[in-house]
Amino acid sequence: MIDSRILFIGLLVGLANFLFRYLPLRFGTARQSVGRQGGKTSIILDSIGIASICSLLIVSGIPDVMKDSQKLLPTLVGFLTICLVFYKTKKIILATLLGALLFGLTFKIFMN
Repeated sequence: MIDSRILFIGLLVGLANFLFRYLPLRFGTARQSVGRQGGKTSIILDSIGIASICSLLIVSGIPDVMKDSQKLLPTLVGFLTICLVFYKTKKIILATLLGALLFGLTFKIFMN
């Protein structure tokens, strides 16, 4: 029989991945280079990076949070940082590095 936690994690990751791909198509506009037409394909390609990073964060973080609820705050800080920085800058590398940094700092401060 399937453990309900595994099913929950799978549904959560699937939902997050879907939303990170659907919402830019529905409400966003693609970044356009000079002389290049932007369309739905470029919006999808732009959103794959953030969807992948957030999906990996959820998959790797949920089991730890379920074992130790004190890890919820650092995980949320990291996740929200990635989302906000990517939304503002559209740079996945910067978003990931800042998310990891703030996750680590929050973890260090609150887990001691």
